[in-house]
Amino acid sequence: MKMNRRDMIKNTAVAGAGLALNNLSGLAAEYDRYDALGLAELIAKKQITPLEILNAVRQRVEAVNPKINAFCHLFFDKAEAQIKQGLPAGPFLGVPFALKDLGQYMQGTITSVGSRVWKDSVADFDSTLVSRYKKAGLVIFAKTTSPELGLTTTTESVLYGKTHNPWNLTRTSGGSSGGSAAAVASRILPAAHASDGGGSIRIPASCCGLIGLKPTRGRVPMGPTQFEGWNGFSAHHVVTISVRDCAALLDATAGAELGSPFFSPRPPRPFLKETLIAPDKLRIALITGTPGGTPLDPECEKAAVNAAKLCESLGHRVEESKLPIDNAVMREAFLNVINVSVARTLDDAARTLGRPVTEKDVETVTWVMSQQGRRVDVLAYSRAIATAHQIGLAMARFQQTYDVILSPTLAKPPVPLGLLGLSPENITHFTKEITEFGPYTALYNVTGQPSISVPLHWTPDGLPVGVMFSARFGDEATLFRLAAQLEKAKPWAGRKPAI
Repeated sequence: MKMNRRDMIKNTAVAGAGLALNNLSGLAAEYDRYDALGLAELIAKKQITPLEILNAVRQRVEAVNPKINAFCHLFFDKAEAQIKQGLPAGPFLGVPFALKDLGQYMQGTITSVGSRVWKDSVADFDSTLVSRYKKAGLVIFAKTTSPELGLTTTTESVLYGKTHNPWNLTRTSGGSSGGSAAAVASRILPAAHASDGGGSIRIPASCCGLIGLKPTRGRVPMGPTQFEGWNGFSAHHVVTISVRDCAALLDATAGAELGSPFFSPRPPRPFLKETLIAPDKLRIALITGTPGGTPLDPECEKAAVNAAKLCESLGHRVEESKLPIDNAVMREAFLNVINVSVARTLDDAARTLGRPVTEKDVETVTWVMSQQGRRVDVLAYSRAIATAHQIGLAMARFQQTYDVILSPTLAKPPVPLGLLGLSPENITHFTKEITEFGPYTALYNVTGQPSISVPLHWTPDGLPVGVMFSARFGDEATLFRLAAQLEKAKPWAGRKPAI
């Protein structure tokens, strides 16, 4: 019997939870082919309904999530109610979507930030960004896992356990948006919310073979309860399979909100249109050496060098260069800001608990960071903010010469689970491991520049390795043009993990 597209997606027969996703009948042969805009097009043409797609996603969650542990809260009932109430005619009408369990609030759902302190904290409002997601037509059905307060580059927590990389279940999916990245990489859904305070969009995108853009500071709203994270270092957006989804979701959510202390330069045209325009001949700075001189895995170096060669073949000019900053100075300022922010967060949490937070309430590294934050004096804190601004100036001057900076996203392929969790046996070993794993990304949180990880390389044993491109403040357009060009030259959407 011939099966049409509606039947293939609707009848998502899971032939057994132990089967690899690419061996499933029906849905794996059809649903996997579509990004978020592609699914929205099917819905617009009435070839499938939002409820049918949501049911397909539910079955994929049931089959795959026990293996990867990407979701900490599921609320399909709320998603069904959202559909039945009528969806706005946005660009993603009816497309399933999940929120990271950190920094954004949806009425009637828990945002625990991966912590036992807030494990029962239910919001009575929607964050501005969540409202914009809903207005775009997205159907929100879940929260994805995050480490406590997003404080590490893996997604492991005492509260929810370990999130596994779909490409190799013994490896990290990255952090702190590792739940979202694992869910998208395993093709449970085509896009998911993520946030990035020191690399937490780009790192999991690299680990899971996805597109991950940290937008310009102030591009995406974070209110109304707080308008900045880590004094402006943090930004929110998504991880996606396709460049065009990344661009279109930014179009749907970008723009200042009432009370916002930051705003980004207005783009000349929608970001989605940028993906259809070939970039001009770009001046690209290739920077492979780690900022602090820590080791660089040969596969990560190879990924960046090969990406540089690909860019040259596309007509761009690539020059080897070095960053114009003192990494030790940058790192001190970055950590002072974060540690003070953690101290304040735990201090404010006393209202949630009805008593002061103690060492027993949070994970080891979280507590240590909060105590370090309490020891940062007011002059050091003020100096950290001023230092961050000067680093931004140095990078802006540097990029008067270069349109884009090309570097590895990470200094290692996805590392084994257990190395980067926030409750280690040895803090010194943890600090060494986290420093050596992700030395490249935090700079662009300090400066506020847009920065994107692109999945251009896989190791011989099948682990994804991202390559990072960073542009001038406010210039996501160049990144979208370049990423779309790279996506066409070396497509990655067809590569799927066999979990």
